[in-house]
Amino acid sequence: MAEAKTTALGWIDSHMEELSRWHSHIWDLAEPAWREHRSSQWYVETLREYGFEVEAGSAGMPTAFSATWSNGDGPTLLTYAEYDAVPGNCQAAEPTETPRGGLSAFAPGHTDPHSALGISTLAGLLATQEAMKQHNIGGTLRYTGEPAEKMQGSKLVHGLRGYYDDVDTIVSFHPFYMLPLCNTARWDTQCGAYFSKVYTFVCDEPQTWQQTDATSPIPASHSAARAPGANAALMTMYTTSKSMQDSMLPANGGWSLSEAINTYGQATADNLPARYAQIQYSWRCPTVEMANHITEVLDRNAAAAAAVAHCQVHESWVSKTRPGITNHVLADTLYGELAGVGAPTYGDDAVAFARQIQQNLGQTPAEDPFLPECSQLISPQQAEAKLREHMPAWQTNWTSDDYVEMTHYAPTVRFYISRPALAAGADRFAYPGWVMNALGGHPAAIDPTIEVASRTIAATFLRLLAEPDLLTQARAEFDERRAANPVPPLLEPDFQPPVDLAWPDYGTNDDGARTWMVPQTFSTNART
Repeated sequence: MAEAKTTALGWIDSHMEELSRWHSHIWDLAEPAWREHRSSQWYVETLREYGFEVEAGSAGMPTAFSATWSNGDGPTLLTYAEYDAVPGNCQAAEPTETPRGGLSAFAPGHTDPHSALGISTLAGLLATQEAMKQHNIGGTLRYTGEPAEKMQGSKLVHGLRGYYDDVDTIVSFHPFYMLPLCNTARWDTQCGAYFSKVYTFVCDEPQTWQQTDATSPIPASHSAARAPGANAALMTMYTTSKSMQDSMLPANGGWSLSEAINTYGQATADNLPARYAQIQYSWRCPTVEMANHITEVLDRNAAAAAAVAHCQVHESWVSKTRPGITNHVLADTLYGELAGVGAPTYGDDAVAFARQIQQNLGQTPAEDPFLPECSQLISPQQAEAKLREHMPAWQTNWTSDDYVEMTHYAPTVRFYISRPALAAGADRFAYPGWVMNALGGHPAAIDPTIEVASRTIAATFLRLLAEPDLLTQARAEFDERRAANPVPPLLEPDFQPPVDLAWPDYGTNDDGARTWMVPQTFSTNART
């Protein structure tokens, strides 16, 4: 095992420049949920170059994939890529707020960054493959491409279609996004339930709104007392749900509800009733029961809003995920390997870039600008204790991420490695969001995340391949925990992912260059 680990870690060391270029490529593509065509294609082509058999468009999702490589008999180990970016966060890898070249500031950018997530797991996978080949280690490596993570869209679909059924262990990685979960693995408190649904209001029969003069040459829906229409339904839904939010659930347990109004560019401002309007709600809860309560309120509000505005309402589920199942055997195993790898450290180039950001924001550059926790390890048990300080005793799950669906199909460990984050100054200065986005694209700042995460994955995979007793113990714990609290899938096996909805996407301009569709700029003729 020691020789195999040396081979794997050596592969990562010798390929770090290439891995950094790979990351910059995915980071710059920055494609939004369900529309990650170029990103997923890059992964598919790269995996095939390394000898993996790849199914593109797996489970009916055009930007998903499933890749497999086998070296003979042995366990099947899985990790995965995410690669969706977030509209409205276009930021160059520069120390000032500026969008990437040629794009609107409202185009997508990698906020977490999922670009580093995917390249880290890919590097760990390929390093493990190299060690298995050189040292004749039997087993199978599985790698899935998981689009639309920000909507928690793909893992529940892959799970329903059986893509995780024959897996012995899943390793789930994410760059850290909140303390104390930085350079550690989750212990007991896994992520909770996440529901997301789109309500579409359609006004198809405005002429039936009310009777008017039958001899009028102009339809009543055009000039008389016209039907309220879809925009009215949407606003009724929005305001009603806002006013009822405090009544949906008790104010504890860390649940949240957010909404997004999806636009189709209905900017003609004609005097016809709006034919359609669409709003998406997403809610995070510790339990499925709490999530179901919110569903009932929103469904009632949607039906009422449609009725008052003379519309029909159509409902489209985006996601319904179950709270996660923990696995102490795997958490202990992975953290042991992480302790051997060590936390990320930042070199002179990363420090200089961070200090330049501080200076550009009017702050005194710090000698060590990064959050101290970024370069510190914390054990899963210590992180759990700190996490529990903020939660009531009854609460067993918190926040959301769709890795939780994987935990219901195979023993799974969830771990975090720090991504570069700046420490607050003495005056507790709050950094704008673009700062972390820029740091996530600057190679000297983000490469340490990729290096540590990939080394941890490779070392963990090789240890599991070398010590089958660990897999047996992890499976026994998984079976016991799942039997103690069985939660069946929340969507039907034939659930169709909502890839056909009008999600935000790039377009091309007259020169054929990629451009963000809307918005590009604000009008400059407005009075101030």
